[in-house]
Amino acid sequence: MKSFICAIFLFTVSIDNGSEAFSRSRSTAFYLSSKRREFLMSSVGEIIPLKIKPTPHDIFTGRDPSRVKIFDTTLRDGEQSPGCTMNTEEKIAVARQLHRLGVDIIEAGFPVSSEGDFEAVSKIATIVGNLEDPPIICGLARSVKKDILACYEATKSAKFPRLHVFIAASDLHMEHKLKKTRAEVLELTTQMVSYGATMFTDIEFSAEDATRSDPSFLYEVYSRAIAAGATTINVPDTVGYTTPVEFNQLIHSLRQHVKDIDNVTISVHGHNDLGMSVANLLAATEAGARQLECTINGIGERAGNAALEELVMALQVRKPYYNKYFSRPMESTQPLTNINTVEIHKSSRLVSSITGMLVQANKAIVGANAFAHESGIHQDGVLKNRRTYEIMDAQSIGLADNNIVLGKHSGRHAFRTRLAELGYVMTDSELNSSFLRFKELADKKREISNADIESIVSDEIQMVSQNRFQLTHVQVLCGDKQISTATISISDNGVERTISKTGTGPVDAAYKAIEELTGDSAAGVKLLEYSVSSVTAGIDALGEVTVRLQDLSNSRTGVGRSANTDVIVASSQAYLNAINRLIALRGSELPKHPQFSTAIIA
Repeated sequence: MKSFICAIFLFTVSIDNGSEAFSRSRSTAFYLSSKRREFLMSSVGEIIPLKIKPTPHDIFTGRDPSRVKIFDTTLRDGEQSPGCTMNTEEKIAVARQLHRLGVDIIEAGFPVSSEGDFEAVSKIATIVGNLEDPPIICGLARSVKKDILACYEATKSAKFPRLHVFIAASDLHMEHKLKKTRAEVLELTTQMVSYGATMFTDIEFSAEDATRSDPSFLYEVYSRAIAAGATTINVPDTVGYTTPVEFNQLIHSLRQHVKDIDNVTISVHGHNDLGMSVANLLAATEAGARQLECTINGIGERAGNAALEELVMALQVRKPYYNKYFSRPMESTQPLTNINTVEIHKSSRLVSSITGMLVQANKAIVGANAFAHESGIHQDGVLKNRRTYEIMDAQSIGLADNNIVLGKHSGRHAFRTRLAELGYVMTDSELNSSFLRFKELADKKREISNADIESIVSDEIQMVSQNRFQLTHVQVLCGDKQISTATISISDNGVERTISKTGTGPVDAAYKAIEELTGDSAAGVKLLEYSVSSVTAGIDALGEVTVRLQDLSNSRTGVGRSANTDVIVASSQAYLNAINRLIALRGSELPKHPQFSTAIIA
């Protein structure tokens, strides 16, 4: 196997030799220089012990100095996502949650960028930076004195302020963005880090675009930064260009060639342009990086940053694998981070709601489907022993329980279990009958909700009498310059009546009209839930509306559903269906069998 790996590397070297004719300034980002090939040839996965020295923050907070420090940049890099701008109050809310989550460093913003950003960083430093067990509050600065001074003024009220200063290090960036030579960048690094050291005792230095930079130049620039007072050196994969093996070897190489690197923390920062950000940062951890820069939900510029929740849970779930890189026994249960994982889901929801950046359903760790199983085989396995198809407990990230979605692939065991969760106890014959109904419905709907199951079971124990009210006509008028008006026609035992009502929107107007047309039958009814979902994808998809009502006279609840390409029609029909359901139940006893934990019918 080793010879095979070597053959691959040798082949890489041989095909690259012809590239040496290109000028260095044009080729840095596109081919491996001879120096870079040199460190890529070193053995993958080599473990070189770290010299751990507790920082003042470690000592004050009592945090394990050998841990992986989590540097959250949701409020800085994450906010740079299009449409993710947050105001000061929102940023403070996120920062408070990050504190509860247990992050080590909060990069609160770029203070010099605007008065609003300065104010937000300043308030976060004052409020969150002085809470019990406080995080480090960091501000970003270019290698410009006014930026560094702004960072100092904005973060100085924190118990542990940090300056994060950066400068471009790739030939591509130096030539086309900075318009500076390597010598000028080296000198500026010394000057700006030294200037920062007159105000800060905690300084992080980043060589922007490090993964497309000449390694030999990186050795120089990082050595200069450490000599000038940097306490953390950050190696950013600014454009998400590198791969896990390359990043691992880059960190190994820096540890071998950067002067006094053992006296500082090595940090890594990665973007997800090629979908490898999390893998890249974990590979860097194996090589000795002990600070990971990330964001909640992986938000950030372009394709985003490495996701905090994925990094943390990877280190948590695969702790036996990663322990060796921390000189720990494989069986050690000592946490590798300071993160309180039960706050992960809450943090994700908060950031999503504030930014408006929805989390995709199949997103790892925090997606809606992360702990969902539709396959009958998977469901059966999870119900017998969660470890069969789940490598982590949903409760570990703050979810009360996993969510088994029932669909056409669901099996009898999953159906029976869901019934039990809803409070039903059924005989085998009743289960068989209900299961057949469930399968028929599953062929028409992609997902079966609790209300659907309740409806199936309720119909089995008591057939609903003929609906008293029939919806015969729906017409609405609405718009941004119009008063929403709905005209509804309903047949009551063959007698049709029509009425028009206004409301705050077309659905509200329609419901007011239905309430008046149904009279006393709808009196004392409270709307508990209204939801709209698409049955299928596409512009012509059916809109499925679910309405849950409660009859305040007996506390029973009824669910009405309807699907239509016009969601207003579906909404009206669903509402009327729920009313008809409650009317049918009035005067009757609660169903004796199956048993209900609550009186829910549909």
